[in-house]
Amino acid sequence: MTTIHRLLDEAFAGIEPTPDAQDLKEEMRANLEARVAELEADGVSPDAAARRAIGELGDIRELLGELPDAPRRSPWDPPAGVRIRPKPAFVVRVTVAATVAAAALATFALGALGVIPLPLGATIGLLALGASAIGWTVGDALHQETTTNHPMPQARAGGFYAATSLVIFALGFGALIALGPAPLWTVVFPSIALVLGIALFAFLGATQTNRHKSWALRHSEQYTQQEDRFSQDPAAAARFGIYTLVIIVVAVVAFIVLGFTTGWAWAWLALVAGFLVMMIVLARMLFPPTH
Repeated sequence: MTTIHRLLDEAFAGIEPTPDAQDLKEEMRANLEARVAELEADGVSPDAAARRAIGELGDIRELLGELPDAPRRSPWDPPAGVRIRPKPAFVVRVTVAATVAAAALATFALGALGVIPLPLGATIGLLALGASAIGWTVGDALHQETTTNHPMPQARAGGFYAATSLVIFALGFGALIALGPAPLWTVVFPSIALVLGIALFAFLGATQTNRHKSWALRHSEQYTQQEDRFSQDPAAAARFGIYTLVIIVVAVVAFIVLGFTTGWAWAWLALVAGFLVMMIVLARMLFPPTH
């Protein structure tokens, strides 16, 4: 549905963003999505269906009626005064998820420290619940449309949910082992979770495409020379994938070596260090320093 969002933004680019215009735009968005779904069901390709649905609208100014004399805005300027407000359902979901995460992780910490007598299984379950709630918040937020960004596709948002949940679960489980409640042999579980989370983050970062709306990109180009290197330079994305693979291999080898030499209680720190190095490399490659 990203094509629909882009075409609808282009159709409204020269129209003053009054409340009536914004209401009509949101109503059109819902109708267009339904129309595109009908056309795709008939075998029309997604791009062709989106363009046909937009073409069926006709002249948007005629639909608005009172806007012929409204001042036209350049699509190169940000639509001042326009803001996509968070949907009430999203606010409720995020609030509930944040509350669940805070309660679950706080109880997990008390159980891991021995303040509250909890079975090991219940402590791990609380950690999994808290990690999942935080991952849900991240994925749900990325799936929402904002003033500057189109909504991330549900599958990719789900990938960020899974990656975030895995990394947080791995770090929490590592702390549980270091504090003593969990036996050393269980280190295999957070190790696998951390490696999977890092690999998923690397894949999502290397395959990330532009989500910014056209006006936001143009506005950004006026004030900064920095670019998203992965969207502008496929070779940089390929290099990052190679760097990530090397970091993962080194981290896993260091984990195994430290496990047999210094003990498994501290070996998981090699995986944490590998994740941190990967994040630094990602930031360095996405946003290179300007000279």
